[in-house]
Formats: sequence, structure tokens, C-alpha cells
Amino acid sequence: MNNENINKTNINWYPGHMAKTRREITDVISLIDVVIEVIDSRIPYSSRIPDLNKVTREKQNIIVFNKYDLCDKEETNKWISKYQNEGYICITCDSKNSNDYKKVISEVNVLMNKVNQKRSLKGLLPKKAKCLVIGVPNVGKSTLINKLAGRNIVGVGNKPGVTKQLSTIKINEFMDLVDTPGILWPKFNSQELALNLASMTIIKEEILTIEEVAIHILKKLDMYYKDILKKEFGISYYNDDEVEELFEIISKYKNIPVNGEVNYERVSTLIVNTIKQEKIKNITFDRL
Repeated sequence: MNNENINKTNINWYPGHMAKTRREITDVISLIDVVIEVIDSRIPYSSRIPDLNKVTREKQNIIVFNKYDLCDKEETNKWISKYQNEGYICITCDSKNSNDYKKVISEVNVLMNKVNQKRSLKGLLPKKAKCLVIGVPNVGKSTLINKLAGRNIVGVGNKPGVTKQLSTIKINEFMDLVDTPGILWPKFNSQELALNLASMTIIKEEILTIEEVAIHILKKLDMYYKDILKKEFGISYYNDDEVEELFEIISKYKNIPVNGEVNYERVSTLIVNTIKQEKIKNITFDRL
């Protein structure tokens, strides 16, 4: 493996439908009461849209920490406290627990009760909540919406880019959702951030090489979760200078035939898939 170019990739992209989504959100934001931002609990900084406030203005904001069952709760809870201190309402959602999503409806109702009390004082009728659901690709927005609606109305897939356009979905007589395609930003200023996103299958695999992403995962596990590194891949540490030897150990540990030469792409795919298929849990890559 030639790893001279590892960590040197300049990532600069902006798919057309994402630019279109930003424009459409800007057009409808004046009609929105509550912004529900869905993030991945394993990367609670990297999976946030950095300039979201420029788009959503001064709306009521809820952050849904989705896939909370997969994160390192001790570390992710530090981010929850940080965002709460900044004025956000934070909700944790277990991707396997349907009841967790009811907390979103409950918080929206609390926010709208305040809005409608003010409307009542002005002699206005109560209004139905219009909620914008927003987030980077593949954080579970579609699953959230289906759970809230109690039916499968949005396509779901374990890959980025399932939702293609804005659409309004009726949840109940008090609440509508506006679903949006996943948004990313024009340029990743940090290679670390881009690799965190790729590790959780939030940016498509074509943007970075599979080897880069796999090595990033190994480095993170080496830094924070050596027990998982040992259990999952049979190595007790990671070092760039020994990448060939370490990949060979992983190949043998995972019963991948070596035949005189390590298949780096196959080993890298296996490493990435352990997270993609949720075989590795209790990890959080972003740290305060």
C-alpha cells in the first residue's frame, strides 16, 4: 500500500441537488415554526451543518441525537450538555426504539403551546406546527419521519442521498413535517471532519478512498477504543509505519486469504463495513 497521500486529499464538492435544497429551504423558512436537525450521535460535531443558522434564522431548534444506541454515551453526553447550554433542545433517539421518537412530538407540542398562547392573546386561532427536518445524508432523517408518521412514507437506505427533494408530510392534526434531502457544505476545511463523515457512511465512498477511511477508523479506535481494536481486528495498536504488517494481521484474523499479497481494498472494505453494518458500537469519534 502506498500511504504517502493519506490525509492529503483536498475535498471540495457540492452536488447540485444539495445546492438546490439550500435555496428551497431559504425560500420556505419563513413558514417554518420548528427546525429539527438530525445528527449522528457518534460524530455529534462532524455531522452538524456548520452554517445552519444562516439558513434557518432564529427559529426554535431541536437537535435529535440519532443512533444514540451506537455511541459512547459518556462522550456524546458532553456534546449534549454543550448544545443545551447554547440554547438547543436535545433529544436522544435509539435507532431501534420506536418510543424514543415520541419525544420529538412532545417537545414540538411544548414549543407550539407557547406560540399558540401568544396567538390566543392576540385573538388568533391556534396554528399547526410546521417543522423542517434537516441534516447531513444518512443520519436517519427518513427513519425518524416514518416513525413519527407511524407508517413508511419516506424511502430508507443505509447509504447517503435517498431523499431527493423537499416534501411536506402530515404527522397528525397538530404537526406537519417538511422533509429535505441531506445537505453537505461546499468544502470540508478539515480532513478529520471529512473522514469522520465517511467513517459513518455520510459522504459517498467515491469522495475518499476506502483505504483512507479504513485507516482513519483504525486510528480512532487506537486513540480511544483499544479494546474494540483488539477484539474486532486482532491488533493492539495502529501505526502508519507498519500499515502493511498490520493489514496482514487483520487479514489473517478475519480469515481473508493473503496468497503472498494483502488485498488492501478488501480488508479496508471489511473495516468500514464493521461500522456501516453496526457491528461496532459504543464509539464516539468527535471529542470536546
